[in-house]
Amino acid sequence: MDWRDEGTLLSVRRHGETSAIIEVFTAAHGRHAGVVRGGTSRKIAPVLQPGAQLDVSWRARLEEHIGAFTVEPLKSRAAAVMGDRAALAGLNAMTALLAFALPEREPHPRLYAQSVQMFDLLGQTGAWPVAYLQWELALLEELGFGLDLSACAVTGMADDLAYVSPKSGRAVSAEGAGEWADRLLPLPPELLGVVTDDLAGLADGLRTTGFFLETGLAHSLGDRPLPDARARLVDRLSRKR
Repeated sequence: MDWRDEGTLLSVRRHGETSAIIEVFTAAHGRHAGVVRGGTSRKIAPVLQPGAQLDVSWRARLEEHIGAFTVEPLKSRAAAVMGDRAALAGLNAMTALLAFALPEREPHPRLYAQSVQMFDLLGQTGAWPVAYLQWELALLEELGFGLDLSACAVTGMADDLAYVSPKSGRAVSAEGAGEWADRLLPLPPELLGVVTDDLAGLADGLRTTGFFLETGLAHSLGDRPLPDARARLVDRLSRKR
């Protein structure tokens, strides 16, 4: 069994004295693990940084085996964000969430394309934190926990949307919320893709996506805790970078 694809490196860990086991997210083969022979060498180790874009070839005697990768570097992203602590935290949160959430060897080409675009945006403009928030919405959508923020679940209107129902994941307007407002999650403009300089709005959006990541996605995976890397990013973005 063998195949060749392009993918983003999600994680790497030492295997034996000279090898490494890596996980990559590819368009055609999803989250896939394999051994890189000599992965700890001076030549290959610098290439195996989370977030790196790689050309990978996988080979195994049987499909169910872990198999072995040969890798060629296409793009290093860690170096590009190293001087921006928030962007580096974003890269670490993305790789950790993808490794945490994606079923092994299940293709998600749309999410893959969105993720590559988001990885490339990290640190490039001041708008990337809002784009990251949209990426979390895309992750939830792809894995079956999407939110419906198009119109109020109570009035049916698309105006004055201010909340998200924690039960249905649907938007609720200020009028529709009524006396139930304090039981709902915030729906700031940033959650609808509006770029602002409001740190509180961004934090509110991350609070809402975080709720569904925890109660929906993580619960479906056996109530495993979300990766610490996401909490570090939320902390970083809740204050000036």
